[in-house]
Amino acid sequence: MTDTTAQDQVLIFDTTLRDGEQSPGATMSHAEKLEIAAMLDEMGVDIIEAGFPIASEGDFRAVSEIAANSKNSVICGLARANATDIDRCFEAVKHAARPRIHTFIGTSPLHRAIPNLSMDEMADLIHETVSHARNLTDNVQWSPMDATRTEHDYLCRVIEIAIKAGATTINIPDTVGYTAPRESADLIRMLIERVPGADEIVFATHCHNDLGMATANALAAVEAGARQIECTINGLGERAGNTALEEVVMALKVRNDIMPFKTGIDTTKIMQISRRVASVSGFPVQFNKAIVGKNAFAHESGIHQDGMLKNAETFEIMRPTDIGLSDTNLVMGKHSGRAALRAKLNDLGYEPGDNQLKDIFVRFKALADRKKEVYDEDLIALMQDTQTGEASDRVQVKFLRVICGTEAPQSADLTLTVDGVDQQVTATGDGPVDATFNAIKSIFPTKARLELYQVHAVTEGTDAQATVSVRLVEDGKIATGQSADTDTVVASAKAYVNALNRLEVRREKTGSDKKEVSYKDL
Repeated sequence: MTDTTAQDQVLIFDTTLRDGEQSPGATMSHAEKLEIAAMLDEMGVDIIEAGFPIASEGDFRAVSEIAANSKNSVICGLARANATDIDRCFEAVKHAARPRIHTFIGTSPLHRAIPNLSMDEMADLIHETVSHARNLTDNVQWSPMDATRTEHDYLCRVIEIAIKAGATTINIPDTVGYTAPRESADLIRMLIERVPGADEIVFATHCHNDLGMATANALAAVEAGARQIECTINGLGERAGNTALEEVVMALKVRNDIMPFKTGIDTTKIMQISRRVASVSGFPVQFNKAIVGKNAFAHESGIHQDGMLKNAETFEIMRPTDIGLSDTNLVMGKHSGRAALRAKLNDLGYEPGDNQLKDIFVRFKALADRKKEVYDEDLIALMQDTQTGEASDRVQVKFLRVICGTEAPQSADLTLTVDGVDQQVTATGDGPVDATFNAIKSIFPTKARLELYQVHAVTEGTDAQATVSVRLVEDGKIATGQSADTDTVVASAKAYVNALNRLEVRREKTGSDKKEVSYKDL
């Protein structure tokens, strides 16, 4: 067995709530941000980048509350290279037990042209802003945005300036996902060798996945001397996403023989947070995604199944329980009681309160009456359906009947309960879902644009539940609704209404979640 006691610690810096939330349409509600932050804190994430406080009042409030509630993690906020951003950032994180300011500026030739600064002017600005941040807290991270396309001599120069100004962590972002593993390692080695004071700070790596190499680039950087990996749950992030936390953590765990580094992550909590992030962001995990995909531990070919029956290690390099999956997918049925349901949910990584369990149990019984077998995935879908986060109950689906035929249009008879009053309408459309959505809009008019409609089956078979995700956009506000049902059209109606209810909450907050400023991603 590998001895990990003397191994170097690799810090895990999670930016799901900042960089991950920049995925178009992935905006999370205030309550959801606090929930995800608590899960990250509990699983052992070293640093949580909670947001960009200057962006909006909503971001500021979220970062502030996360900072006040954190128990273990360093809480970090992002700030551009100016005193206003940095001051606002510190105001948001200062109540954390261990606050951090993360400030950045683009240093490559392309990015230097944006503020139209000469090399000397930018160097002076870096010294000024990092010094300002260090006067507020002794935990300062600095990033030269687009570092992998910055001239090496200039990169060494500005990093030395940032270190002398008080930066304790230097992050090296591959902003556009352009670099390759060998380059990633060579760059870190070069900086460690050439920059005075490099042995006194932590080098971090922040990789994007545009060429599918984010995990490989991050691990190569660690082997070269980086001791902090910036990542997100499920690889969520701009464009093709970021380094996936679950991939780098499990790679270091499984291949500790060739990468002798340790993290503080409780890997048994990976699946639960992966599912929750997928649910609140509206970005489902692809079936063949490494570590957390539905097929990651599935074996269909005869050779694989035979090998698994004889010895699981024949075709599995890690155990499902390592990431919080149950060894078996046990079937529940209509005769299963509340205690059995609670125990099963606990096995799946959920700890519902008494009221939530009561709601889940009612839904479970209704589902069991419609399905012969209720699998783990069905229960997970039910849990996600009840974890609606920041939503009102102003609009509810009471009754839906769809009439379909081989020729359009289709029709939908719908009854919605709006503010406690039932309203009924019949509408037509190009298909049953379109007719249903037209009926909803007829009763509850909205300017919201449907940006995403997505369906996936939870389990196999004709009686499988369908989980439907709907994303609505209205006046810059984004809301995602999700629902599961054995009837896809019913699930669609409930998901659409759920998204409408979330938009209502955001309207009442007078746009506090709307970004007031924009910035380029690291």
